[in-house]
Amino acid sequence: MLSIHLLIRRFCACLVLSAVVVTTPAQAGVLDKLFAPKARLWPHWVQHDPASNLTIDHSAWGSLLSANVKTNVDGVNRVDYGSVPAADRARLKAYIESMRAVRVSGYSREEQFAFWINLYNALTVDIVLDHYPVDSIRDIKLSAGLFSQGPWSKKLLQIDGKEVSLNDIEHRILRPIWQDPRIHYAVNCASIGCPNLITEPFTAKNSDRLLQSAARDYINHPRGVRIENNRLHVSSIYVWFESDFGGEAGVIGHLQQYAEPELAADLQNFEKIAGNSYDWSLNDAK
Repeated sequence: MLSIHLLIRRFCACLVLSAVVVTTPAQAGVLDKLFAPKARLWPHWVQHDPASNLTIDHSAWGSLLSANVKTNVDGVNRVDYGSVPAADRARLKAYIESMRAVRVSGYSREEQFAFWINLYNALTVDIVLDHYPVDSIRDIKLSAGLFSQGPWSKKLLQIDGKEVSLNDIEHRILRPIWQDPRIHYAVNCASIGCPNLITEPFTAKNSDRLLQSAARDYINHPRGVRIENNRLHVSSIYVWFESDFGGEAGVIGHLQQYAEPELAADLQNFEKIAGNSYDWSLNDAK
């Protein structure tokens, strides 16, 4: 039987979750932050070789992206999940399998960064293809836990003898090691509300360029930032991971940095975020 303490904790958690339905957008944002994964370093992955000139081949992943990711007229990159050829699916599996053999500690920081971003995005596309058709990645019930949704907590593959999940890659490796808020524009969660799945693989040489471009594209798109009735509305990403941007003022400053001139001028009028939203619909070309 469940202990009385566990029952009380579950009851309280249910009350908090149900409260999200009836709170204002600002209050809901505070609650969202409580459930968003924190950046907690996994020390095993800190090792790297700054002198290494070794590179990791991501060309197979690049070919899959260029063939199956379409830029829609609405500015959202979508994956043609329903039409991915069997040969491409096999190549994706082979690419992921090849990543298992990478001895990550033997590479430079720049090469490691590209490795983790590409692996995260390839695993995400692979998971969706394995469960397609679905309306949302959150409908793919792989994660353990009473309130868990989606595939993010599931250990998906072993690297360097360690079982790794999507949450591990994003919140225990990428965020705490690199401490760059632009990571949120690189990892893709297969959703309309997410920054675009970029149509070329990350490499040690192009990562900064791709991060800069992705930040500009997202912030200057309505799903990233919009001003309605003199109120500032942003993607929930900026609320869930507000601390990565340096707090609320840091978020607004970050938005100004990448905003087009007209939007940047408008953002100078705001010190507070009025609301946030996120579309979890699958980024399906269909």
